[in-house]
Amino acid sequence: MEQRSEEMGVGVAAGLHAGGNAANAATVPAPQVGVEQAVVGRERWEWIHAQRAAGGTVTAIAREADLDRKTVRRCLRQNAWQPYRRPPAADDLLAARRDWFTERAAAVNCSARILFQELRVRHDWAGSYATVREAVRPLRVQAAAAAVTQRRFETGPGEQAQADWGQARVRLGGAIAKVHVFVLTLGYSRRGWAEAYPHERMESLLAAHEHAFAHFGGVTREILYDRMRTVLEGEADGVKRWNARFKAFAEYWGFEPRVCRPYRAQTKGKVESGVKYVKRNFLPGRTFRDLADLNEQLRQWQEQIADHRVHGTTHEVPLARFAREAQALLLTVGRASFLQALRRERAVAGDWLVSIDGNRYSVPWQLIGATVEVVRVGGAWQISHRSQVVAEHEVLAGQHRLSVRPEHGPGAAARNARLRYAGPASARPAAPVAPPSVEVRDPIIYEQLLEAA
Repeated sequence: MEQRSEEMGVGVAAGLHAGGNAANAATVPAPQVGVEQAVVGRERWEWIHAQRAAGGTVTAIAREADLDRKTVRRCLRQNAWQPYRRPPAADDLLAARRDWFTERAAAVNCSARILFQELRVRHDWAGSYATVREAVRPLRVQAAAAAVTQRRFETGPGEQAQADWGQARVRLGGAIAKVHVFVLTLGYSRRGWAEAYPHERMESLLAAHEHAFAHFGGVTREILYDRMRTVLEGEADGVKRWNARFKAFAEYWGFEPRVCRPYRAQTKGKVESGVKYVKRNFLPGRTFRDLADLNEQLRQWQEQIADHRVHGTTHEVPLARFAREAQALLLTVGRASFLQALRRERAVAGDWLVSIDGNRYSVPWQLIGATVEVVRVGGAWQISHRSQVVAEHEVLAGQHRLSVRPEHGPGAAARNARLRYAGPASARPAAPVAPPSVEVRDPIIYEQLLEAA
């Protein structure tokens, strides 16, 4: 714009020297090249007013000065010359909100439109969308550069591990199936643990952690995750709402869970590299009888290949670095499983069933409405009432399944009574009497109840 003004000034000066009077020509010197000029300089502004005072029209003045008529009118409305002022930069307008703006930009993936809307609604900001767009541009460039040239943050021995899930389609027993591979990578040594599961539900997540702890003999002081729902249920105003069961699991084993910032999942690049390594080095060309066979082959591959390769970042063998990291881990050897140590209370429903991890298990029908305690012992659920074991069930895989013991139902008392009195007539009691505190009903009702359960 300044260059155009300089050309205008030169043209005006030339025109005045050629056809104007000497007095007027002396007041409009040509601008010096290389010196920043105002849109309308003081001399030109004074010349415009002089021409107007001499009876010149706006059109004639604009034509002679090579200016827009609106510019001439604006100058004539001014009582005094005003130098050009550049509009305030975006940084100046957003200075008071700079910290919020930078943090929020990362959270909304540098969307200028979202930032502009939130500034107007939540912060009573009167600036323009163009200002926000200009302010977010360098942040977007920085984010793009960080994604391409991200720097790995190295941690000391025993400080941090990273955990994540990966999905893959494999051949199990002749058919293609989707499996979910849990990977936990130690930040210092890069030694990893990988294990495949049919799903990523809580029971798989916790079991995979405990198997990794057993493999390493300990756990790091913190473990980094993405924002998976089994770990973090939500966040509001910077306050994280952890999944209660997972938080109890972390406290039991003594590590601190951490999650990546929103839209910054690349900060857990160590474990993401571990997931890719499993997919690219272990899975290709392999077939498996079933999930158990997959995990057995995966275990052998980790022991024979993964632990002994030279890592591309550390340029060391993970098992060699692990020798320095093992002594810094929080020891977990000898401790009971969280699932076995955790005692949970359950209310007995009207169908004498209790719900555990999405499945239902029966207890004696007399406990309807009572509260029982559930604890896992090996591969079985042990259910107690007032410190007395009242039922044991094998842990069911999956969800929405039933495990019902016939002896728990109210029909069992009636059946036992029939068997007790089904001997020779001479051996039967003369007048069997039902216990006064138990209501005896038609056995068919109890059998129907069992069938419905």
